[in-house]
Amino acid sequence: MMEGGSGIRCPQCNYQFPTIFCESCGSENLRESLYCSRCGKEVGGKEVGGKEVGEKEVGEKETSIDWEDRKLCSDGECIGVINEQGVCKVCGKPYTGEPE
Repeated sequence: MMEGGSGIRCPQCNYQFPTIFCESCGSENLRESLYCSRCGKEVGGKEVGGKEVGEKEVGEKETSIDWEDRKLCSDGECIGVINEQGVCKVCGKPYTGEPE
C-alpha cells in the first residue's frame, strides 16, 4: 500500500491528514480508512494507535449499533442522533419528535 500524496486537508486549519492509496483504484484515502471512499474495496488492516484496526483492548466491551433503534435529531438540518440523555450528540438540541 503506497503512502502519502497530494493530501487531504482540513478546510478550516489546513492540517494535512496522513493518507494511503487504494490498491484497487488508486484513490487517495485517509490512512485509518477501512474501505476506499471511491470504489469501496477494503484497504484496512493498518495499524492505528499501536493496535490493528478492529482489535479490542483486553476488557474492552464490544459495542454494536442497532441502526433501527436510533433516534435522529428533530432538527431537519442536523445529521446527529439522540443520546441517552435525550439530546442530539451533534447540535445539543433536545429530542422533540421525528425530524421535520
